[in-house]
Parts: sequence; C-alpha cells; structure tokens
Amino acid sequence: MDPMDDPTRVPAAAPVLPDGPAPGAADVAAPAPADVPAPTPASGPTEHARTRPHPVAALRHTFGGIAAISVKELRGRMRGRRAFVILTLYLFLLAGFAWMVELGMEAAYSNNFGQSAALASSSIGQGIFAALIMLETLQVVFLAPASTAGAISLEREKQTLGLLVTTPISSPAIVLGKLLSALTYVFLLIAASIPLTAIVFVFGGVGPEDVVRAYVVLLVTALGLGAFGLCCSSLVKRTQAATAISIFGVLAITVGSVFVLIFWNALANDDNGQGRGPIKGQPPAIIAYVNPFLAQIDVMCGTESFSGTWCGILSSLIPSGASTTSSDNSGGGSNPPIAVPVPAQPVPGNGVIVNGGGQVFVGNGVAVGGVNVGGGIAAPIAADVTAFGVVRDAFWPRSMLTWLILTVVFLLVSIQFVSPTRRWHLRRQRRPTPGPEAL
Repeated sequence: MDPMDDPTRVPAAAPVLPDGPAPGAADVAAPAPADVPAPTPASGPTEHARTRPHPVAALRHTFGGIAAISVKELRGRMRGRRAFVILTLYLFLLAGFAWMVELGMEAAYSNNFGQSAALASSSIGQGIFAALIMLETLQVVFLAPASTAGAISLEREKQTLGLLVTTPISSPAIVLGKLLSALTYVFLLIAASIPLTAIVFVFGGVGPEDVVRAYVVLLVTALGLGAFGLCCSSLVKRTQAATAISIFGVLAITVGSVFVLIFWNALANDDNGQGRGPIKGQPPAIIAYVNPFLAQIDVMCGTESFSGTWCGILSSLIPSGASTTSSDNSGGGSNPPIAVPVPAQPVPGNGVIVNGGGQVFVGNGVAVGGVNVGGGIAAPIAADVTAFGVVRDAFWPRSMLTWLILTVVFLLVSIQFVSPTRRWHLRRQRRPTPGPEAL
C-alpha cells in the first residue's frame, strides 16, 4: 500500500515564519558581514628577504646543478667506442713521435765523439721532454676552445637554451657544468700522456718538478682557452661563427703575440737603440704572458744548467723585466742582457775590481751588488750575492696567473649572456629636468 494513502499518517507541521516582510533574494544571497581586521604595515623584512637561501644551501644547490649538467653532457660525449678509440690512437701517435725524436737525437750524438755518454743521455732526455710537451701544448691550444665553442650556441640552435634556463639550475651552474664536461676529454688526454712523458727519467736531464711545472701549464692553459671558447659560444648564435672566432683568437694569442714581440723588438732597437716612431723601449709583458708556448719554453729553460737554446729564445723575445734567464754580455740579443757574474782575480792593493756591468768583485772572487767606483775606492757593498745559472720560476707563474684571471673574466661574461635576467647594467644618473623657473 502506498504510504501516502495511509489514513493514520499525520501531516508534517508547516514552518512558522517570523513577523515582517518576506525575505527577498538579495537578503538570502548576501552573506553576513564579518569583522575583517585592518591591514597593518609590515615592520619586518620583506618576503623575498625571508625566503633567501642560506649560503651553504645555495652553494650546495650550485654544485648540484654543475653535477647535473656535467653528467648530462658526458653521457652524450663518452657514449660509444669513438672516444676510447681516439684516445688509443693519440697515445700511439705520441709514442711514435717520441721514438722518432729519440732515434734522431741518438744518431746526432753518436757522431760526436767528444761528448761523454752521460751528457748525451741527458741531452736526449731534454729533447724528448721538449718535443712531447710542445706537441701536447699544441694539442691543448686548439682542442680546448674547439671543445667548448658549441656548448651554448648548440643549445640556441636546438632552441633548448630557454628550457634549460627555466630549470632550477642557476646560470653559473650551467656555464661551469658546460665548461667542465667539455674539458673532461681534454683532461683525459693530458692525464693519459703522463706515463709516456715519464720515459724521460730513463735518460736523465729532467727532474720530476720540471714535469709537474709543464703539466700545470697544460692544465691552466686548457682551462683558460676552454673558457675563451665558451665565451665565444655565448656571444654568438651560430656554432660555426663561434668556432671560427675561437680559432682566430687562438692564432692571435700564439702566433700573433710572437710576431708582435719580434716586430716591437726590431723597431725598438733600431737607430742604435733609440727606436723608430712611437715604438720605444720594451714591449708590454702581457703580450708574452698570454702565450702558453713561451711559458713552456720557460719551463724547458729551467732544465738547462746554463744559458742554452730555450733560454736564448726566451731572452730574445720577452721583455728584460719579465725574463728569467741569465746571459752574458756577448749574447747579442735584442734585449739588454742580465749580467752573469764571472769569478775575478784579486787585485793587488785594495783587492776590489769593478767590471763594466756595475758588479763589484771582492778579493775572494765572489760578485756582490755595488756601483762603479773610481780612484780605487770601493762603494758600499750590499749583502746579496748574485747567483750563477738560470733564475727559475719567474715567468711561467706570471703567465699562469694571467690565464687564471682571464678565465674568471671569460666565465663572468658567459654567465651574463646565458642568463635571461639579472644581467648587470650600467646605471646612469638621470639629469634633473629643469623647472619652469629655470627657463
């Protein structure tokens, strides 16, 4: 039976409405007013300042971004057998080149009957060391910028740089990750050549510290030129243009700097040392510092006991203030030579003689600092003793310091051109607009 037809069902009571007019639609829809407190001015730091990360956390985040970019790039570069096949062929060619140098120098010294075997062996060791280091420097000079020349420009060509920038990875992490991943293969080639270079210890003439100096120059040169190629890649949009700029820049740094030094010295020594035109005096030392081959020549000059071939090349090119070599007055170089003291015989009477270079020699034959004197009266003598041989570690450290500074500059420029925001802008002060009373 239908419940509605049940006679015992009691109908529900109608709701009792209050007295007054019926509520309208506006009264039903309008919510009750709430007590909203008035906004108070912020007295503390801003929201941006409160959310600024801790320096340690920011540094950890940056290193995490560098690792992420490096792993991504290395997976693409080291995938397959090509990288390892190239490394094997490179070591075979380097070993063959060292063997040819050893055979040539051994044949040259075997015809010279006047030299001892020990001197010939040390000379062969120095020759192999010089040949290997110069070949590796040539490889680093051209391979390091070529490896990084397409790091940023390829991302622009693929239109993925915008996506990369929108990730939580910061712009410095992107640039440093690209640089380290591109130079990892160059560092691998340098490290793989160390056992082969150590063969010079069998012949002698080269110490472990000389090998360490040479490889420090190689590593810093690879870092600096890699940063230069990355800077070129961030400045232009096409990889071909970035590669061309990098190659011409490397040629200007290596060949161009030597040409400028030779040209400057030729004009500065013209007209009996008076110079020709505006070129007078010694060339700027920075021209020599940016050339990695001159830094390696300085390292090889340190293996020579006295002024030899490499020291002569260095003293004829670089300014005398930056030169580390010593040469005698009969060297005939274009720069004023640094006097090498020669033990003198004591002079009867006062026991002091003065040579033409301003060196004072006392009776025991030791050269000390002094000035030219006349009438047999000696000037006050300083306590420093002029050392014999070659002064080491004075040119290549300055060259490496120059390259480290240039590396920082190149990286800062790359970061600025990779980052779409937060770029550095030169703020110009606006001149105040003159009022109507000034008119």
